[in-house]
Amino acid sequence: MLAIVYIAAFSVAKFQNKGLIGDRGIAPARFVLDDSQKRQELRSARNRADRPLPCLLWLAKDRRNLNPWLDGLANTGLLLSTIMLAAGSANALLIFALWLIQRSFMSVGGVFYGYGWEPQLAELTFHSLFLVPLLSMDPFFGSGSGVFAVPTLVLWATRFYLAKIMLGAGLIKMKSSDRKWKPGDMSAMYYFYETQPVPNPFSRYFHFMPKAWHKFEVWTNHVVELVAPFLLLSPLRKWRITGALIQIIFQLVLITSGNLSFLNWLTIVPAILCLDDVFLTNNLPSFAQKVLIGTPMTSSFVASLKSGSLQLLHTPMPRKVISFAFFVLMAKLNIKVVQNLLAKRQLMNASFDKLRLAGTYGAFGVVAEEREELIIESAIDSNGPWKEYNFNVKPGDVNRSPRWISPYHHRLDWQLWIAAQTGRIERNPWILSLLLKLLQKEKDVVGLLESDPWSGNDASPRYIRVEKYKYSYNDKGSSPYWNRERIGRYFPYGQGVLTEAMLKDIIRGR
Repeated sequence: MLAIVYIAAFSVAKFQNKGLIGDRGIAPARFVLDDSQKRQELRSARNRADRPLPCLLWLAKDRRNLNPWLDGLANTGLLLSTIMLAAGSANALLIFALWLIQRSFMSVGGVFYGYGWEPQLAELTFHSLFLVPLLSMDPFFGSGSGVFAVPTLVLWATRFYLAKIMLGAGLIKMKSSDRKWKPGDMSAMYYFYETQPVPNPFSRYFHFMPKAWHKFEVWTNHVVELVAPFLLLSPLRKWRITGALIQIIFQLVLITSGNLSFLNWLTIVPAILCLDDVFLTNNLPSFAQKVLIGTPMTSSFVASLKSGSLQLLHTPMPRKVISFAFFVLMAKLNIKVVQNLLAKRQLMNASFDKLRLAGTYGAFGVVAEEREELIIESAIDSNGPWKEYNFNVKPGDVNRSPRWISPYHHRLDWQLWIAAQTGRIERNPWILSLLLKLLQKEKDVVGLLESDPWSGNDASPRYIRVEKYKYSYNDKGSSPYWNRERIGRYFPYGQGVLTEAMLKDIIRGR
């Protein structure tokens, strides 16, 4: 499952990173590297340490030509994760390489890699380093006479990792200013399916379910996120299995109701580790066993387990020491995480150590009651006609129904949803660069769209603007799919329009 998540993550990187953070992208990675280097030099002069920026792009000789590096890292990540999927196993070197590539993209990705599932993936990968052999691809630490047990302390650390994710998500809702999550109201799910970042084909059906059902969903959400996580930490096997199944079912429901990137797929991974071998082999249907445990090494292990001939070997002392050191490290790093969970003002998707090895997470503390969308339009003449830019999954064309893309993810579409929720363009200055690149018909940036409205037209647009609309679902089964109503101009303010020269001046002045 971790391999599937990484294949999705690196597929996104391969097809989108050049347009987002490439040499001529919206927010080039070289700017992050340059700023980090200046900051480190300044802090060194003051004898102060800066948070390190783990990134393989430091090795590039020419920072103005990082596209080959971005492609190379994405392709390497895809290759390694495909090997892991095909083999059904991994070793520490492979896992470390995946972690380092993921951290490299996180380090230079800016707002486009600022989502909670990015550090969540990196943290789980760091845990996985201590669950696999150093060099062998045997997932069971096998030898000719038996197998070694998976390190117990690492398993417990991974279970805590899942528990803190779910508790963080639940607590952020209860501590938020949004009354819709609170007892006495409980109406958050009235709006969630319509206002979530990227709806899927089933979202509209969920939205039009009875309000009583939506209230039940909120209560269920609180139980799953605030009560069930403690089952994962229970010393009783049946309780742990029950807690894991609750989380897996919950994530599967979320997958069917919206496109939340690979977040839900990723959250299922540590839940599986709460299900032991006996439970999996006794409860998985034969087809699922072939899919999930179908490699030769795994099949041999299952056969030995069922026949009772499996011999468990004593864990070597070096592995015991390494596992204990890892457990102590994560316990120390998570002290501030727990303090944050208990704090009145809880931070969401934050880390308190320099290498960001342990984080605190949360999601959807506030649910909007109306869906607002930014619609970008350009024209050859300032008097029109104006042509809209259609993105891959964000609502635009009212006749287009949503798509199911999870675990894939369109970062630009998601970031435009965030921009629509967070107010003026001053809080989203990257949009200025996007508008400039669209006027310039920059190939890699235009490639992030569903289509270029000026494709096949010899003339290029000279003017551009951003409008804001309110969107709502049309009645179930009706056409068009969306209703929309213009709110006003998002940028430029008033009734003006933007040209390439104006955008360059604004960007230069920032």
